[in-house]
Amino acid sequence: MFYKNANIFTQDFRFHLGAFSVENRRFAQILPENVPEDAIDLAGAFVIPGLVDVHTHGNSNRDFSDGDAQGLEIMAAYLAKCGVTAFAPASMTLPYAVLEKAFATARQLKDKSPAGCARLMGIQMEGPFFSEKKKGAQNGAYLRNPDFAAFKALQDGCGGLIRIVDLAPELPGSVEFIRQAKALCTVSVAHTDADYDQAKAAFDAGATHLTHLYNAMPGIHHRKPGVIPAAAENPAVRAEIICDGLHIHPAAVRFAFRAFGPERMVLISDALRCCGMPDGEYELGGQQVFLAGGVARLADGTIAGSAANLFDCMRNAISFGIAPEDAVRAASWNPACALGVEREIGSIAPGKLADFVVCAPDFTRRAVYIGGERV
Repeated sequence: MFYKNANIFTQDFRFHLGAFSVENRRFAQILPENVPEDAIDLAGAFVIPGLVDVHTHGNSNRDFSDGDAQGLEIMAAYLAKCGVTAFAPASMTLPYAVLEKAFATARQLKDKSPAGCARLMGIQMEGPFFSEKKKGAQNGAYLRNPDFAAFKALQDGCGGLIRIVDLAPELPGSVEFIRQAKALCTVSVAHTDADYDQAKAAFDAGATHLTHLYNAMPGIHHRKPGVIPAAAENPAVRAEIICDGLHIHPAAVRFAFRAFGPERMVLISDALRCCGMPDGEYELGGQQVFLAGGVARLADGTIAGSAANLFDCMRNAISFGIAPEDAVRAASWNPACALGVEREIGSIAPGKLADFVVCAPDFTRRAVYIGGERV
């Protein structure tokens, strides 16, 4: 199948007017010189890679941590319709037995690969290795110090699907955990009260990711720089950022893209089960969450996750002043690299899975394709 007259976001992270083809569910030719006359005319539409959300808890009143296989499939179908064609569901701070059950459902969805659903490309293990001081919306009753044996058992149980594991580097045993775990997946600093030296030690040991930048970590102080400058000055570290328009001020989003560079930013949704749902009361890791006016909070007023999907977060980033090319990259290629799956997804290039979104010039969604098939 050939498509022509499209502004294609190619692997050089720029838009080029041209054509592309799909064969056997994968991209074949990109910007070919000879285009068939009967190619589908996209009339100048923008074509971007399917988005990749490495940090989403749920939607449609379902949550990954429920451990419900049908619920996870419903989540994946919702994401696909939103232009998020691949994802790594994020767990919560919960007992290991609960995580084991949830991770088993991820393996089921990965093996099943149902039509019309976003591809499950891994898991982000968000908890339980977190600081009490910066637990945020995590359940403090289940916090634990880093435990490589427990992590390895969960990793083995789900067939190696954990692609990102989070921890607070000030906890006992963190550096040794990082040195062991980095061989199995990306290690991320998260929910932490670490100072600069503790954070730097974690990144020097092999942590290469920062979970939801600004949130659940100390702010920047000129005499106490903390986690954020330690991450920014290490070129190996990528930083997630929630761009729902509520968690982070637009100026702080622009600052992050300048400090880390567009090649290191990863847009995420951090969406909860209330995503795609009306205002009301929901649940998160055994705690009540109240959604009102698009903001999800715990009973004590703590902001929980978001009620936005990644596609809307990408459009928000553009509206905040981030260049469209940089916002698209941060929602597709960069997260695919964070999961280690960039050879299969994350960009429009020959041989890769034909997951793409057709957009209007203002990046409103027109159509979503997974494996070359329209969702």
